[in-house]
Amino acid sequence: MAVLRSYVAGRWVAPDAGEVVRDAVTGDEVVQIGSAGIDLAAALDFGRRVGGPALRSLTFHERAALAKSVGLLLREHRDELYALSHRTGATTADARIDVDGGIGVLLSYASRAKRELPNDRVMVDGPVEPLGRAGHFVGQHVLTPRLGVAVQINAFNFPVWGPLEKLAPALIAGVPSLVKPATPTAYLTARVVELIVESGLLPDGALQLLCGSAGDLLDHLTEQDSVAFTGSAATAQRLRSHPNVVARGVGFTAEADSLNLSILGPDATAGSAAFDRYVDQLVTEMTVKAGQKCTAIRRAFVPHGQLDAVREAVAERLARVVVGHPGDPTVTMGALASLEQREEVRRSLKALESAATIAVGDPERVDVVGADAERGAFLAPILLLADDNRRAELHEVEAFGPVSTLIGYRDTADVVELAALGRGSLAGSVVTDDADFARDVVLGLAPWHGRLLVLDEEAATESTGHGSPLPNLVHGGPGRAGAGEELGGMRGVVHHLLRTAVQASPRMLSAVTGRWVRGAGRSTDGAHPFTKSLADLRIGDTIVAGPRTVTMADIEHFAEFTGDTFYAHLDEEAAAKNPFFGGRVAHGYLIVSFAAGLFVQPDYGPVLANYGIDDLRFVTPLKPGDEMTVTLTCKQISPRPGEYGEVRWDALVTNQRDETVATYDVLTLVAKEWQ
Repeated sequence: MAVLRSYVAGRWVAPDAGEVVRDAVTGDEVVQIGSAGIDLAAALDFGRRVGGPALRSLTFHERAALAKSVGLLLREHRDELYALSHRTGATTADARIDVDGGIGVLLSYASRAKRELPNDRVMVDGPVEPLGRAGHFVGQHVLTPRLGVAVQINAFNFPVWGPLEKLAPALIAGVPSLVKPATPTAYLTARVVELIVESGLLPDGALQLLCGSAGDLLDHLTEQDSVAFTGSAATAQRLRSHPNVVARGVGFTAEADSLNLSILGPDATAGSAAFDRYVDQLVTEMTVKAGQKCTAIRRAFVPHGQLDAVREAVAERLARVVVGHPGDPTVTMGALASLEQREEVRRSLKALESAATIAVGDPERVDVVGADAERGAFLAPILLLADDNRRAELHEVEAFGPVSTLIGYRDTADVVELAALGRGSLAGSVVTDDADFARDVVLGLAPWHGRLLVLDEEAATESTGHGSPLPNLVHGGPGRAGAGEELGGMRGVVHHLLRTAVQASPRMLSAVTGRWVRGAGRSTDGAHPFTKSLADLRIGDTIVAGPRTVTMADIEHFAEFTGDTFYAHLDEEAAAKNPFFGGRVAHGYLIVSFAAGLFVQPDYGPVLANYGIDDLRFVTPLKPGDEMTVTLTCKQISPRPGEYGEVRWDALVTNQRDETVATYDVLTLVAKEWQ
């Protein structure tokens, strides 16, 4: 029997001893797994000493390119990973959610990081804050990578998506990862890591793998390390309160099991499209991954008058579910991850039966296609009907398998109150076409939920479903759900960065952040900045253009030409009544247009395109006869792969009294070299 090795300190290491992991479908031995004899302190040290510096030497964009390369690599091995997933009990459809979902997170993060993060090793957070009257003392928050290791402790249900959704933001942040998969499905995670290591895409120490028990891993964590945990609420609490984690202030986030819900709106009566959407979604959540999803629907809230209709409709759809060997194309639900997990679900069902009656299914009997019902970890889908909708067991006990409970509710206030008894959930859904009901329920549920899906007729045409975390939205939840967050677009990257408030002169702050700051020096060397390629352009390069007098004829022509005949520009009497203007004023976009006319160098040159304006603010009205001057300063330079990069320019428009008229950032694409 194969021994599952860990990858630590740059080499594959076999444990001194271990336990047997069995095929979830056949019960055959797959691997022996353990961590005895593995030096975990050395693994963490290797990550900090070797992996961290290598990643931090790269920019956010360069690290995003690594994430993309890993995603594309794994995409080439999807079929192999699908086949191996069958041994975990997952059907091919289940495996696609796990494997393709994980790859999708890597590619999504890589793409967004290049769009939203600077091509630099430091990131600013928020605007520059003036701290002195004369502008010589300012402050700004900066974000820099932790100097430790991101320890990632994963659950058994998603052995590919789970590690990759944690790896992607840590990698882009510049923090090395140590992945610790759950034992029942660790061999699948290990194969993913093996593929990545063999490719040589990542620097040494950027990714390590610990199979088997975590042992004394947490004893060796430092203040710069972090832990991201997915699993049970009880285990999350135990890890969070570990003496060393507490004493050293180790960053800790948890995504824990929870009693997720779905609510059928009172408008969705039997026979309606909304009713069918609700039933279909509930059955899907019960059977995908054999119900082993941290976001699966455990509490199905239904108006009292609709309980019988929903029960009958769910029973009819569950009767079509084919349980069996995941490799059989006729099978629609596979096995649980292990025999131990099946027994755990049965124990939880016993507890639930004290507060509910089994309406569909038998926990001791299941018809299985292509496999042995006892050797494999098979369980029939189970639907319960609550006897008393406020019994504690309904809102506290989770059977982590193909199990859900129908719970009746009276009205909006009642269902919101019932939902709160779960004490915090990862996900919830509301199936309704009634906007007023949706608003009241969402606002009532939001304090207790990390994510809410409102599924109406329009959203249903594109919805990814109740239980699908998306990389651009947060995944996590309050209270029992772990009180943590993962994903959420670049929020997931920021989780691995530390925020520091830097107080300095504008010159020094500009040097630290790599961005020109107002009040720092400007360079006007005679050459127009638009004639410079990225190779020659420098932060602080400036052009001062103007003044130009804005006339009444200019304003009237602009109004006629553009069709913007707002009264403040053309009607002196009406404009005089406006408390902000006190008379006719120039259009804001006339000011921006004239400013461009002043600062643009029109000749063919290295500036290839203007692709946007950020943070435009009109501060002081410009009246007929006023003069305007524009000062354009190179604020930030961000090279891109290829032949050009992005340049952000600070634009300041002033009048003849040196009052600020408008401020904004101009965004351009500039060639790296120019002859």
